[in-house]
Amino acid sequence: VEVHSREVLDKMVKAGCASVNDFEWLLQLRFYWEAGTERCVVRQTNTCHKFGYEYIGNPGRLVITPLTDRCYTTLTTALHLHRGGLPQGPAGTGKTETVKDLSKNLAKNCIVFNCSDGLDYKSLGRMFSGLAQTGAWSCFDEFNRIAVEVLSVVAGQYSSVLQGIRAGKTEFLFEEETINLKSSVGAFITMNPGYAGRTELPENLKALFRPCAMVVPDFENIAEINLAGEGFQDSKNLAHKFVELYYMSRELLSKQHHYDWGLRAMTGVLRIAGGMKRAEPDKSEAQILMRALRDTNLPKFVAADYGIFGGLILDLFPRVECPPQVNEELSKAVKTVIAKGGRLVAEEVFVRKICNLSEMMDVRHCVFVLGCAGSGKSELWRTLADAQTELKVGGGSTKFVGINPKSVTTNDLYGYVHPVTKEPYDGIIAKAMREQSKSTSTNPKWIVLDDDIDAEWIESMNTVMDD
Repeated sequence: VEVHSREVLDKMVKAGCASVNDFEWLLQLRFYWEAGTERCVVRQTNTCHKFGYEYIGNPGRLVITPLTDRCYTTLTTALHLHRGGLPQGPAGTGKTETVKDLSKNLAKNCIVFNCSDGLDYKSLGRMFSGLAQTGAWSCFDEFNRIAVEVLSVVAGQYSSVLQGIRAGKTEFLFEEETINLKSSVGAFITMNPGYAGRTELPENLKALFRPCAMVVPDFENIAEINLAGEGFQDSKNLAHKFVELYYMSRELLSKQHHYDWGLRAMTGVLRIAGGMKRAEPDKSEAQILMRALRDTNLPKFVAADYGIFGGLILDLFPRVECPPQVNEELSKAVKTVIAKGGRLVAEEVFVRKICNLSEMMDVRHCVFVLGCAGSGKSELWRTLADAQTELKVGGGSTKFVGINPKSVTTNDLYGYVHPVTKEPYDGIIAKAMREQSKSTSTNPKWIVLDDDIDAEWIESMNTVMDD
């Protein structure tokens, strides 16, 4: 936030901004305490929003780039015009995160909901009813997965909420029922317009939402600010190397479905680099970043790409030596568990992959283990669970729930609402989540979805798997 403030001041000085009525100043998100009314308001351009006073704790914040600023301006103006916001663009451009960060700025409660094709107009009607009565915001992720006939009805539902706000009402008729209305309500939908299997939004729904195109973000600026936030002094130079490595990897390495050189992959590596810097403050920053880039990316490569990536690392970090760290304690426990079982052989590659999986799970709450049939994927995570139990990680045994997602229907997996009684039923994943959340122990608890990945079941996990 401080870096953004410095850049804004620099920009205003260069533009010769000298009055409170200059556009460069009006463009900023500004906070005022209004004397007399004793309330805090947030202004941007010609819009004015009441501060929400929603307690959000002390979470991380988004890196604010010119793209984020433009999106903020579009969304605040949309709310001022009594409409919703529609950030759209390819994956990894920060659509959902920008909406969430704006809600933190305005101290509003923002509920992110991952839409699926199983949603009907009654479920969405109940959501809009709740939002209208609480004045909260909601971000509907992947909104164009919903069937087009449902979207047409949704347009009518949200239109009645907006008409109530325009008329300044505190109560209005919604779905044949009179409910309370708070004018701070906001609905935002995010979508990837060119994605296969998605519906086109009907015209009557498009008219209620102000679109905002999210293009490719400024990776170098985001990397630089994140590195500075993690305590790196030479963040500008290291960010340039970081982005160059990812650009060249995208161009030179083989095209695999699971390779990701986007923003999500970058932020994960930056978080790991920050943890390494705090753990080993005596090491040089180049050594720390090099090791973070190497150790987090190597486990996902196919054999043909190992040498190419190693060459790129050496070119960008010449004369920087940093041997890979090995978790000796875990390696020893893995070998002990394998020897006790008597079914597996403690090959060096297998033990190293288990250590890699453990390192990934320390920084991510969702991890994929990919490989062809018979390559030992299931044995990998089972052996890690046994090794963690052997080491008494968390004070006891590692608990896991194994589910085959292809053996059941989507309704059985995620739950559904009964079409007649409208009673919600938990799915297998929801039941497992609920049971694990009730446990007071600090043992590691996993939900393992063990089978082929396909769009049928994995798409509904998008939001919950997101960092």
